[in-house]
Amino acid sequence: MKSLYLRILLWVFVTLGIAVGPFIAISNYYGSRVSRRIFNQFDAMQRDQAIEAYETGGPAALRENLRKLHKYFPGEHFLCDGSGKDLLDGSDHSALLAEARARGNGPPKSGSHLIFALSSMDRRYWFFAIAPPPLTPWNFLFYYILILGVVAALCWVLATNIGAPLRKLAHTVERFGRGDLSARANLTRADEIGQMARSFDLMGDRIQTLLTAERRLLRDISHELRSPLARLSFAAELLRTADDREAAAARIRKEIARLTVLVSSLLEMTRAEGDPESRKFEPIDLAGLLEGIAYDCRVEAEAKRCRLDLNATPLEIAGDQELLRRAIENVVRNAIRYAPEETAVQINAAAHDSSAVVTVRDCGPGVPADSLARIFTPFYRVDQSRDSATGGVGLGLAIASRAISLHQGHISAANAQPGLLVSIELPLQNGVARFNA
Repeated sequence: MKSLYLRILLWVFVTLGIAVGPFIAISNYYGSRVSRRIFNQFDAMQRDQAIEAYETGGPAALRENLRKLHKYFPGEHFLCDGSGKDLLDGSDHSALLAEARARGNGPPKSGSHLIFALSSMDRRYWFFAIAPPPLTPWNFLFYYILILGVVAALCWVLATNIGAPLRKLAHTVERFGRGDLSARANLTRADEIGQMARSFDLMGDRIQTLLTAERRLLRDISHELRSPLARLSFAAELLRTADDREAAAARIRKEIARLTVLVSSLLEMTRAEGDPESRKFEPIDLAGLLEGIAYDCRVEAEAKRCRLDLNATPLEIAGDQELLRRAIENVVRNAIRYAPEETAVQINAAAHDSSAVVTVRDCGPGVPADSLARIFTPFYRVDQSRDSATGGVGLGLAIASRAISLHQGHISAANAQPGLLVSIELPLQNGVARFNA
C-alpha cells in the first residue's frame, strides 16, 4: 500500500479491532462469573427469607414475602417442597426440580429466561426464581457501532493531519526538482513535519541563492568579457606585427589588468550574494569601521588631490564586517574618483530612529536624475567613456547595493548640488545606538 494516509487508517482500525475483541470477550467472561456469584448469593438470601416466612407464618406470610419480591424484582418466584409442589397454590414444578437436580445449583438458560434453583440445606425446600434474560454484548451493538464511528472519524482526522502536509511537502519537492526554485512548503506546524518543512524551505532558500548567484555570475562574465578579450586578441595581433612592440605589450598589460579587475569585481559581487551560511554576523563598531576605510582610501584621495572628512557618531550594528567594509569602501572610492581637486569627500554616520545612516558625498558633477536609480545596476555606466578613462567596470555600487540588502539595509543616491550624496541605512544592533563615554 503506497498511501501513507490509507496505511495509517488501516493500522488504527486493525489495532482497534485487536483491542476491542479481547476486551469484549474478557468483560463477558468475568462479568458472567461475577454476576452469577452475586445472583446466587442474592437468591440464597431470598430463599432463606421465603423459608423463614413460610415456617413462621405459613402460606400467608410466604405470599406476602413473594409479593414484595415481585414488586422489586421482576420475574417469577415460588417455594416448593422436596417433591416440586408449590407451597402456595400446589402447582407441580417437578420438571424444573428434575432439571435443577440434574445440573446442580447453576442458573441455566431456559428459552429467553434464566432459571435459578436453590435448595435448603436439608433438601426439604426448593426456591425457584425465573428472571428476564440478561444483557449480552449484542444488546450494546448500537453503542459499539457509534463508538467505532467516532473513533473512525478521529482516525480520519489524524490521518489527514499527518498525510495532507506530507502530500503538500512532496508536491513542493517535486516542483523544486523540476526547476521551480521558488517552491516552498510554508508550513507553520510546530511538530516534526513542520520542522522538516522549514528545513526544506531553508535548503531551498540556500540553493536558490547559490544557483541565482552562479547563473548571474556566468551571465555577467559572458557579457562583460567579450570586449576585453576582443581587445586583448587585437593587441596580441599588434604585438606580432607592429613596429612598436613595447607599446603593443603595454596595451596587452593594460587589458590584462582590466580583466583582472573585472574578474575580481565579479567574484566579489558573487560573494556578496552567495552562500548565507558563509557569512559571519557579529557586532560591529561602525565608527571604527569607517575610520579604517578612510585610512585605506587616504592614499588614493591624496593622489586625486582631495581629502576625506570623517564625522562618525559611535554606533553599533550587526553584520559581516568584511562584506560591509567592501561595500562602503566601494562607495567611498567611487566618490574619490569623481571628486574635483582641492575638494573634500564627506563621510558622516549618525543614528536615525532604529537605524544607522552613513552618507558619502563628493563635490563632483553628480548624476542625471533619470540615472540615479540605475547606478546600482551591474555594469551600468553614466558616462560610456568612463570605462577607458577611469578603469571602472560598473560593479562597485552594484556590489555595495547587494551587500547592504543582505544586511536588511537600504542604499540610495541623490544629487547634492554640487556632487552626489549616497545614503546607506543599516539596522542598529538591538535597535538602539551605543555611545561611548
